Amino acid sequence: MNDKQLFADYQKYFSVEGLKNKLSAIGKSAGASLVYLVLLLYYVVTDSKLPLKDRAIIYGALGYFILPVDLIPDAMPIVGFSDDMAAVIAALNAIKGNITPEAKSRARERLGRWFPAVTDKDLPADFR
Repeated sequence: MNDKQLFADYQKYFSVEGLKNKLSAIGKSAGASLVYLVLLLYYVVTDSKLPLKDRAIIYGALGYFILPVDLIPDAMPIVGFSDDMAAVIAALNAIKGNITPEAKSRARERLGRWFPAVTDKDLPADFR
């Protein structure tokens, strides 16, 4: 199964409004790392030059993140967001060559509104 197929079933759940609602509802409990990576995917997908294949991967991963019922319920202490994190990291690894400095900057700036004390060293090293 390739990356595009992996996320194909979840693309239909993505919407900008759904993403905003999910981040507003669980942002603090999901933690700065996951929120940053989700924002990074979002800002990468807004690039009009992004290949369609990579766009599909991102929409699938973000759709999975938004999905109200997933493999591991988000409300479960400690492990609740681990499946979401795995999906987001898999998508980022698949589209890594298309992550621009601008997308990283926009994601960090937006993250700072919710997590003002977070610095670059607090973020996943592969995607700073």
